[in-house]
Amino acid sequence: MSREYVIPFGGLKLGKHQFSFKVSNTFFSSFGYEDFNKAAIDITAVLEKTATILELMLSGAGYVNVDCDLSREPFDLPIASELEMVIKFGEEFNDESEEILILPHGEHEVDISQYIYEMIVLAVPQKRIHPGVADGSLKSEVLDKLREMEPKQDRKTDETYDPRWDALKKLLTDK
Repeated sequence: MSREYVIPFGGLKLGKHQFSFKVSNTFFSSFGYEDFNKAAIDITAVLEKTATILELMLSGAGYVNVDCDLSREPFDLPIASELEMVIKFGEEFNDESEEILILPHGEHEVDISQYIYEMIVLAVPQKRIHPGVADGSLKSEVLDKLREMEPKQDRKTDETYDPRWDALKKLLTDK
């Protein structure tokens, strides 16, 4: 992993310090994550250094270009996410907790790339639907075929409609 996402806190004074990072598709490729066609996300890291601990607040905003789950059309999906964590010092490295990172005594920097990766990937919804699908503005062969195959809403205009069933349905609803 590149040292691009490492925050050297050793020489920092007590108080808040802000760092900015840019995340693109090459960042996700380094993790072997290939779900995004393109990515452009600005990350802001605010590190508050106290005498005994560090508090890290990550926030990210931008977009990832993904394929729609229905139409397979690529589109830009806006992303915004935040992550807060506490960095303590102990005998050995421990990142088992989501909110607490333990670094060995004597460390003077922290690599935040894994936390940026998790924050962004978890911010992407499981179902990715092109905004043009919801408002009907997207024209696609796949969507046209899905509309053609969807069940008809008005059954009385359907060729397989049989009016004899209406009397039985009326018995069910007249309870």
